[in-house]
Amino acid sequence: MTDDPLYNDKAALRSHLLAERRALSPERRAAAALALAERALPLLPGGATVAAYVSVGAEPGTGPLLDLLRERGVPVLLPVLLPDNDLDWAPYQGRERLAPADRGLLEPMAPTLGPAAIATAGLVLLPGLAVDRRGLRLGRGGGSYDRVLARLARLGAEPLLATLLYESELLDLLPTEPHDRPVHAAVTPAGVHRFDPRVTGSG
Repeated sequence: MTDDPLYNDKAALRSHLLAERRALSPERRAAAALALAERALPLLPGGATVAAYVSVGAEPGTGPLLDLLRERGVPVLLPVLLPDNDLDWAPYQGRERLAPADRGLLEPMAPTLGPAAIATAGLVLLPGLAVDRRGLRLGRGGGSYDRVLARLARLGAEPLLATLLYESELLDLLPTEPHDRPVHAAVTPAGVHRFDPRVTGSG
């Protein structure tokens, strides 16, 4: 682990990374969102469903990517947060069919399909604050996506796992816990950084 105490403390590191995101100008966020859509689209296995999410606040933007997927007729699942922090899933039907939900989230207005619907996805985009060179992801700490990854493993599903990040959020080493599972790729505005031989791209 790095000698910098910040990078050994998940809570402090999350605060630092969130502050860096908030400091980005709206113009830089918008440009990053467009670049991320261009970089992420080639990861999609042919004919596969994508499990994505609606970015909020200063998160790396998913709006342009969701628009591109919809234009191309790609089925997209979006998460619906359950009271116990687990995730259900519902189809994306366009921005006009998103509604405000708890915690400032936007969720699809379509009927939900059940938590196990995630197993139908060929590409799963997981939100995160950083990914290290081993592919290990730092989330916000709520545990929702840890449950998703555990469910995928129980169901024997093996989708491609990727996280959208700003360039500075690809780090050398993150503090980890035994339950942490690596992603296969981190997508930044500059390119795809791969941790799995199935993924093509730079990094």
